Formats: sequence, structure tokens, C-alpha cells
Amino acid sequence: MNKVDLTGKPFHFIGIGGIGMSALAHIVAKRQLPVSGSDVKASHITKRLESLGAKIFHQQQASNLNCFTTPSSTENCSTPSVVTANSDSGAMSVVTKITPETPSILPQVVCSTAIKNCNPEYQAAIQLECPIFHRSDLLAALMAEYESIAVSGTHGKTTTSSAIAYMLLQAGLDPTIIVGGEVDAWEGNARAGEGKYLVAEADESDGSLVKHSPSIGIITNIELDHPDRYGDIREVVEIFQTFTKQCQTVIGCLDDEVIRENIALDISYSLDSATGADYTVTDVVYNAQGTVAQVWERGKSLGTLQLQILGKHNLSNSLAAIAVGRKIGLEFPVIAQGLGSFSGTKRRFELKGEVNNIKLIDDYAHHPSEITVTLAAARLRVTDNSPEKRVIAIFQPHRYTRAEVFMTEFATAFGDADLVVVTDIYSAGETNINGISGQKMADAIALHHPQVFYNPTLASLPSFLKQEILQPGDLVMFLGAGNLNQTIPQTIELLQQGRRDEA
Repeated sequence: MNKVDLTGKPFHFIGIGGIGMSALAHIVAKRQLPVSGSDVKASHITKRLESLGAKIFHQQQASNLNCFTTPSSTENCSTPSVVTANSDSGAMSVVTKITPETPSILPQVVCSTAIKNCNPEYQAAIQLECPIFHRSDLLAALMAEYESIAVSGTHGKTTTSSAIAYMLLQAGLDPTIIVGGEVDAWEGNARAGEGKYLVAEADESDGSLVKHSPSIGIITNIELDHPDRYGDIREVVEIFQTFTKQCQTVIGCLDDEVIRENIALDISYSLDSATGADYTVTDVVYNAQGTVAQVWERGKSLGTLQLQILGKHNLSNSLAAIAVGRKIGLEFPVIAQGLGSFSGTKRRFELKGEVNNIKLIDDYAHHPSEITVTLAAARLRVTDNSPEKRVIAIFQPHRYTRAEVFMTEFATAFGDADLVVVTDIYSAGETNINGISGQKMADAIALHHPQVFYNPTLASLPSFLKQEILQPGDLVMFLGAGNLNQTIPQTIELLQQGRRDEA
């Protein structure tokens, strides 16, 4: 098999604007390697890559792989130029046309599971005999160069990996970071450090986590979340078991029954001191300002941890980070300072705006378990003395397969919301074979909840929320992994316009 070449060959990313792909492209570009890629639309992420020298195409077409260009070359060329030496004369020449006969300059093409075989760029890469890699192959190659820390699990990967990375950064260890969310501290989803540690997420959704052999592997929890790939929980467990065999040290959560019964752990953590976990907590206080807890290491008190991020799930994620910090030799005060100043990642309980005492929160939660813990954290904000009086859940189901398989679990996941609005389902490229709809999801939730509304289209959602739903004191949770969050700016604009009209 071809191996990823990090010594100088160019990279071309099909779908470079994706959250996982762009992080890898960032690291490669920071290494001064030629980077190009395509995405169907421009974003702040693609603009950031362009500032690092990456060439971005805004159409996915075969001609993107036809040639390399420089700013001074003709407009018909479309990828970075490569200068080669003539072995006879020693003269330098610019090679532009890519063919199988010029393999030394063929770009290494990187794609994700989202890229289908019919993609024209992918087909062109095959025809040109470019080396083609899944994004996980590139991540595995980068991990192999560091003392890598890989965070896996069905839920909590982004927050946990970001918290660990932030802790290492605050400790002066200058880590390289590749995560699935954006963090203000490193202005994005990736950071190229000079230290010996790399922190990254290991993704089970497509099974690619088995390609990684990290120094430390973390498993936050194990559930069936991708029924489009896995037939049942046993198949998911097998993937994680394979992953653990490739980790030098395995850290996992004993609060998760599937982990407890199926995964051999080297280091454990738990919110329940009765489990006998290596790292646990007592004297926990959850409130609207964060969480305070006493942390214990194998029966010995380490000290007090005070977090900004809300909820039991984030205290659990922080225990995973503590276990990592202690494993690599950090003192607890350094760990506590780093985790205590960590404010979270974008799209995880991210405040997007406030108008007329209505707060609008963007959150990536899209699985029943994630929705349950996210709304429980939101409920902490609603007290007799707080300005927040209601929790409003706006939910866009993600994938027909997930909606169908977990309909019963979704139906009971909104107990901490005072009111629920359901939109139609974000397909994520799936075909709706069995006629699953947002209406059916809303009906299922309504069997367990007194106030459920169905508003199918995103285009009409902002005006519906403004006119029919929202009132001062609402904490509005936009929940989903699709494009629901794109309605938040318009909702804010309508609320602001309403306030101006009233004035």
C-alpha cells in the first residue's frame, strides 16, 4: 500500500472545508507543504487555509487536478506549481500538466467518508493514478510522529480532546491539536505546535479509529449512534476493542456500562466514588456558573476543581483530561488551572446572541443521549433568581436512519425543555427509504411532552419563533448536527427588528 508522504509531496483535499478535513489541511499547510483542495462554498475555515497558502477551488470538478499554478501562471492552471530539476543540464523547469507519467508531482488526494465514488475529482484522481488516502490515513501518519493522545467515544470527543489540548497548552507543552470543533484559544480546529504531544479525535462513525496507535487512548462512552454503518452495539464494541489493542495506555469511563463490561482499561474514571475508579469526585456542586468538585486519585485527594463548562457530562469529560494530565506527569494545580479556564468549543453550548433577554444557544447535540445531557445542563440555568425562565428546544433531526432507529429514545429526551420545536430531517445525503419525517418525530415527542410544535422548513423557522414561540427569559437551544444553526443569525435579526419597532 502507498504510505502518506509528509516530506514534500503536495496534498489535495476533496471537501477541504469540512471540520475534520480542514484541521488536517491546516497542519500540513503549516509544515510548508503544498496544499490545495475543493469545497462547494467559501467559509471562514477555507479563508483561513488560504491565508496559509492553500489553493481553494469552489467547485468539485475533475479539472481541479489538471495542473499546478503559481500566481504568475495562466488562469487555466489550477493547482500549486512544482519546480523540478533537469538531471542533464541542472536547469529548473516548471511542470504543470499532471499525468500518470509524472508520478513525482501527482498530489496525494485526501478524502473523507462523505466523498462518494462518483465524485468527479475522486474519479479524476483514480484515472491519474494519484495516491488516494482517507483522512484517517493522514491523521494516523501524523499521530505516528508524536506522543499522541487520541480521544474516542460516541459522545464528548470534541469537548474532551479540546479540554486536554487546552490543558497542555496552558501547561506550556505546546501541543499539536486536531479536533472536531473550533476553539478561540487557537482560533480554529487545529494548531501546529512544537511540543512532543499531539491531541486528536479518533472517529468511530466510519470505523477509522482502528487505524490509530496512540500513546494514550481515551474512550468516553460507547453507544450505537451510526446505524447506517453498524448493525448493532456488538459491532460498535468490536471496533473499540480493536482500538484499545493498539493503544499503549487506555483510559475509560466506568460510568458507562458498555465500557465497564467490554473494555480492558489501564486507567479509569467515574463520577461515582463507589465504582473504585482511579479518578473520581465527591462534594460536587452543579450550578448555572459551572461545576465545583473535589477530585480524588486512587483514594487520595488531589484538590478542588472548578469548571466553567456546565453539566455532569462535562465534569466526566474533565476527569478524562485529569487522568491524561496525571499520566504525563502534570501536577494537579496545573491541571486544575488549565481546565478551570477552559470555556468550551464552538457549537457546544455556544451563546450566539441575546436580544430582549432571549439567549440563543447553538449546540451540536444530535443523539438522544447528547440531547438529554445538554438540556439538563440548560435546566441548571433556570432558577428562581436567574433571568432565564424557560428552556426552549429547537431540534433538527439528523439522518433518516438515526431518526428511525432511535425514535423511541428521542421521544423521551426532551424532558428538561419547557417547549419543543421540531423541523424536518437533515438527510446528510441519505435516501428516505421508509418515509421517516420530522412530523413523525414531533408526534413521538408529543406523546411524552405537553408542548411540541412542528415547523418543517428552516426558511420559515425564524419568523415562526419570533411570532409564536419566543418571549423574554427564554434560553433557546438550537440542537442538531445539520444546518439548523444557520437560522440563528436571522432569528436574532428579527428579534432585534422587533425591539426597534417597539422602541
